[in-house]
Amino acid sequence: MGKRIIPQRRGKGSSTYRSPSHRHLAKPGYPKTQETEGEVVDLHHAPGRSAPLAEIKFENGEKSFMIANHGLWVGEDIQVGPDAKVEKGNVLPLHRIPVGMFVYNIEMEPLDGGKLVKTAGSYATIIAQERKKTVLELPSDKIKRIDNRCRATVGIVAGGGQTDQPFVKAGKKAKSLRSKAKRSRKVRGVAMDAVDHPHGGGDHQHVGVPSTVSANAPPGRKVGNLSSKKKKKDKKKKKKEQR
Repeated sequence: MGKRIIPQRRGKGSSTYRSPSHRHLAKPGYPKTQETEGEVVDLHHAPGRSAPLAEIKFENGEKSFMIANHGLWVGEDIQVGPDAKVEKGNVLPLHRIPVGMFVYNIEMEPLDGGKLVKTAGSYATIIAQERKKTVLELPSDKIKRIDNRCRATVGIVAGGGQTDQPFVKAGKKAKSLRSKAKRSRKVRGVAMDAVDHPHGGGDHQHVGVPSTVSANAPPGRKVGNLSSKKKKKDKKKKKKEQR
């Protein structure tokens, strides 16, 4: 038996591979009230995420942290609810936002606080409105249909272009990614010893076993590429091929 590979160690959830709690200012989300209005009190740097957070004080005295919109400033008014204006920074249900608008921090279920598109500089595009669903194009170019009662913020996430500035030093990059529970360096499996990785060992660097593995393989064996799924042909196509 060899050593546990890195994905196994990360899956344990120890403090070594966990994002430090003191690097997270607050959990951003939306207010519980369906319709309200608030003012941006302050903008905060959040080391545990790429985008800054906006501290907003609402009319009922409730304070909430939301992912800042590009171009947001202290003192700006934010509207939340179905009757809010379709302007950047405002939060509306998806069915109230016109086709072609950019949105972010999208809820997957009504009132879950936002799950999708939260990275700095990212946005999703509304491409269609159906009866009960809204069709979105995500930053990954994936098309997703979401319940149109879910809320989203109009605009683009602040902090875009941060990756354009180089880290310069390896230590600075390591500490920055440590806050996000990411690795700054990655060693190839073929460069390791046989005890450290299934691809390790041998007289020269090569994968000495099949590089494709089953999707049902255990975590210690699931390294490399997942085997492709076999496409099932229709019976009609089979008959045509036989003819």
